[in-house]
Amino acid sequence: MTSTLPRPATARGEATRQKLLDAAEREIGAHGFHATSVAAITRRAGVGQGTFYLYFPTKEDALRELVRHMGHELRRTLAEATSGVADRLSAERRGFEAFARFALEHRDLYRVVMESQFVDEGVFRAYYQDLADGYARAIERAVAEGRVRAVDPVAAAWALMGIAHFVGLRLAVWAGRAPSKTELDAVFDVVRHGLEAPR
Repeated sequence: MTSTLPRPATARGEATRQKLLDAAEREIGAHGFHATSVAAITRRAGVGQGTFYLYFPTKEDALRELVRHMGHELRRTLAEATSGVADRLSAERRGFEAFARFALEHRDLYRVVMESQFVDEGVFRAYYQDLADGYARAIERAVAEGRVRAVDPVAAAWALMGIAHFVGLRLAVWAGRAPSKTELDAVFDVVRHGLEAPR
């Protein structure tokens, strides 16, 4: 899911671009894509309206870049959380905890991504496909090494993403909180019985 828009040549330009993306995340998350204006985004970002068009030709382009950016940040967060963890089940728990924190910090993530399917279905699908591809590769490695039972890695990746998605929606977005230890234990009891290698 690579961008087709040029990146700023200076650190100052990159900072302005990021301010616009952050503002778009908040505005679209609060009001929806169609009710959000470029003027509202630039007002929240603290820049002139003309500045927006230096970075994004249209509001739709800004949404596409925002979904790409959020997908990249989420994948980076998950990779950092699971780096160096050899045990797949421990990596699952760490990854889920990292996702829950990310969803809590970016509560507008769900609405932004969901609304993108009505603007550009390709970028919407790529957001999830990129997550699933990396996830499936990790599961495939764990299967090959005997660390989890033999499962279809692609099917397992999408199923596990579904668990994280809906638990994150219920807790981070609707309840505005991180999962409790009891809730995490319950979720990972399900995950463990789905993935645990036979003894």
